[in-house]
Amino acid sequence: MSVGFVGLGIMGGHMARNLAATQPVVVFDVDSAKAKAVVSADGVKDGTREADSLADLGSSCDIVLLSLPSSEIVRTVVTGEGGLAKVMAKGSLIVDTSTTEPTVTIALEQELRELGIGFVDSPVSGGEGGAKAATLSIMMGGSEELCERARSVLEIIGGSVVRVGEIGAGEVAKLVNNMIVAATFSVIAESFALGRKMGLDAKELYEAIRGGWAASAVLDVAAPGIIERDFVPGGSVDVLFKDMGYALALARKNNVPTPITAAADEIFKAARASGRGPKAQQVIIQLWEELLGLS
Repeated sequence: MSVGFVGLGIMGGHMARNLAATQPVVVFDVDSAKAKAVVSADGVKDGTREADSLADLGSSCDIVLLSLPSSEIVRTVVTGEGGLAKVMAKGSLIVDTSTTEPTVTIALEQELRELGIGFVDSPVSGGEGGAKAATLSIMMGGSEELCERARSVLEIIGGSVVRVGEIGAGEVAKLVNNMIVAATFSVIAESFALGRKMGLDAKELYEAIRGGWAASAVLDVAAPGIIERDFVPGGSVDVLFKDMGYALALARKNNVPTPITAAADEIFKAARASGRGPKAQQVIIQLWEELLGLS
């Protein structure tokens, strides 16, 4: 089995390295420096190489994983000019670990099926730390047969790999996940701002509540970032805002009320409007700090 990986950003770079530690991997990114960083990383298997192009990668691999920033880019990489669909062999498989709109995922699977190419949506959650440690939670959508083929690769990069349904179901699960994540980041920001306004120390507040029902993986990322004023992105305001847009569009199409996600969307929109889009999600606390004169 020959494996390729397209998209070597904050998440994809770590996932590709973990795969390449177990088998040779062909990698590609529009930023060649990112591909070279994977190829030259410690511990990667001999034979790991940078592809000259998508066509080179697609024609060389049985399974190709994607980790890309938007639905539009996923569509272009798969079915656009020079895309993977043009060169991958019948019986090959594309596994999309990106957060992609379910409607786009379903449409791509139908196009690829006509060409004899399989497609599985397998978005991941766990942030940069999870990608680096290979402990990601992975939500698969697709046929049972194709998901089992994908599982052998995904279990190398994830701690939990669960098939949640047919094609597109993985992306729906990821949007549900990110709705919860966005709402949690938002309430952490407003609650920590209230605590600080009332004279509480953020570090002491975190230590006091982290063992109770407020405990969560998001709290364990957001609170230390707020305390240390660390807003370097693992995930970013821009990316989570994009994902909320996908979730809200899906909810609108299916007449599902989502008032909490809509409120979180406006908070992240305000953060982007203030120039904080590229920063880590917990930077949204600065909106309250400025409003309350706490900055």
